[in-house]
Amino acid sequence: MANPGIQLLGFTLAFLGFIGCIASTVMVEWKASSYAGDNIITAQAMYEGLWKTCVSQSTGQIQCKVYDSLLQLPGIIQGARGLMLSSILLCFIAIMVAVVGMKCTTCMAEEPAQKDKVALTGGIVFIISGLLALVGTSWYGHRIAQEFYNPFTPTNSRYEFGSALYVGWGAASLVLIGGSFLCCGCPAKDSGKSPRYPASNSGGPAGRDYV
Repeated sequence: MANPGIQLLGFTLAFLGFIGCIASTVMVEWKASSYAGDNIITAQAMYEGLWKTCVSQSTGQIQCKVYDSLLQLPGIIQGARGLMLSSILLCFIAIMVAVVGMKCTTCMAEEPAQKDKVALTGGIVFIISGLLALVGTSWYGHRIAQEFYNPFTPTNSRYEFGSALYVGWGAASLVLIGGSFLCCGCPAKDSGKSPRYPASNSGGPAGRDYV
């Protein structure tokens, strides 16, 4: 039978990762202005996210502007949006599926074999969701690093990793680990089968022919 403790631990980690993916998607600090180099104006800090850009003044005033047109956005932002939203949607579906298949719930209690399969399906969907979030954040981070080390990029236009990326990486890791625990908590295919023993020779040794 499946281990309820491992299933519950995996579901908890994946659920925390789900919350982290939502937080990372809505955060504006996907990339932050860099202060590396000389002649950098530190009176203001610029942040860019998937939905808007913000400028923080040294006085504490923050001004944000939502992106005007979807079609004019760079491909990296559109791709990261799609990957993160797909990850959140799949993670929500995985939560619904895993709740039905976990041993600590009463759904499908009369069919334990099918219940284990449902929990396994939820774990697999969690892993796919975590991979999507990991690809989205890593792709965006790779683009930031690529532009930062590009010698043709102006110094004042260079950005570094924002806090949203670190939240996204941590959330993706939690979802992947939680989905793996759900998959590992399910029994093997042959665990429900009765063991086979070699047929015993109850008739004793075969009779010998005497002349």
